[in-house]
Amino acid sequence: MASDRDIAHKVFKSPTYAEPCLVPVAKDILGHKAWVFLQGKEHAEYRRGLTPLFTNKALATYFPAQERVFADYFDKFVAASEANRGQPMEFMPLFREINCALSCRTFLGDYISQTAVKQIADDYWLATAALELVNVPFSIHIPYTKPWLGRRTVRAVHAEFARCAAAAKARMATGAKPTSIIDHWVAHMFESNRYRERIAAGETNAEKPSNLIREFTNQEISETLFTFLFASQDASSSATTWMFQILAQRPDVLDRLREENLAARGGDRNKPFDLPMLESLTYTNAVVKELLRYRPPVIFVPYLATKNFPVTPDYTVPKGSMIIPSCYPALHDPDAYPDPNVFNPDRWISGDAESKTKNWLVFGAGAHDCLARKYVPLSMAAMIGKAALELDWTHHATEDSEKIRVFATLFPMVSCVPLLIL
Repeated sequence: MASDRDIAHKVFKSPTYAEPCLVPVAKDILGHKAWVFLQGKEHAEYRRGLTPLFTNKALATYFPAQERVFADYFDKFVAASEANRGQPMEFMPLFREINCALSCRTFLGDYISQTAVKQIADDYWLATAALELVNVPFSIHIPYTKPWLGRRTVRAVHAEFARCAAAAKARMATGAKPTSIIDHWVAHMFESNRYRERIAAGETNAEKPSNLIREFTNQEISETLFTFLFASQDASSSATTWMFQILAQRPDVLDRLREENLAARGGDRNKPFDLPMLESLTYTNAVVKELLRYRPPVIFVPYLATKNFPVTPDYTVPKGSMIIPSCYPALHDPDAYPDPNVFNPDRWISGDAESKTKNWLVFGAGAHDCLARKYVPLSMAAMIGKAALELDWTHHATEDSEKIRVFATLFPMVSCVPLLIL
């Protein structure tokens, strides 16, 4: 376990010595050809083609679908609270569902049905549960074991996503404007194909696309978008659960966040958000960054040493060993973040937290860092900003509320948050 910040960086940034492995069964569950497991030039080329899906220009086209998801699920939150007569209830299942819907609509737009979104949200935990460190050999082939159930879930999602890929190709062939990640990806493929056809026809002045990529099959698109879901589902559900709990415990922070979001909308709480608005929310973005520091959803990322790895002058990790860089110690380092166990958004505004870039390991580092490092905080700011304007909620604290349990990511032992319409 690499709990030292500098050693964690060394693991993240040493692809010739270590590769992401998660757990031994991960490739069987997620797919041996999944791009996240690629190394070197092959990984770099794949990633280079995906990076433009997360530019500011692309992000701006995803927000209308996200706004609809928030509106739909906030109504569900209120209805659930009213059905429970305002009594404390656990909202984590609904938080998981809203994040699944948010991801699916961002990735796939309207190509996926709400029924499919609900099914994925309900079943996805089976994929997470399958990723245990130790499993019975060949258990992925033994009916009703966790790996067997997890692999069936992943295959079902792959099939649904592949169907969406085919629909996206058909729609984008008509010249439609992209509104989702899959649309942009397909549009880049079409543009690249047209360029290659012009070159093959002998044109010498054909303009090269900014994102020249190869043709991807529906299955390849599906498997890649599933890795996006894998990276987002548990982590975003964790962050959402902590966000609602922490803000309920700190009404002064919630009030300040609410005031900022109302002001940014010119007093009109129903005004849709857009990229410039979200980027202007200084305090809201500070709250999000502090949440990700204070309760980082992902606390470690297992790697596999592909050769003897000299991580320090005194210790070499043997080839074939798992080495796990931990993010939590760097994010709770008192030298970088004074009073690290205190939730203090102002450290990102009046303090110097923003300058501690080497400690900011929330999204990893190196060749395999998170593509969505900008998308995630903006989406969280959009969610909590809209929630602050449309909902009010309280936290039913218990002696277990501040205790942490780990299910792939960090969750509170108890997450009872009654919600009421504002």
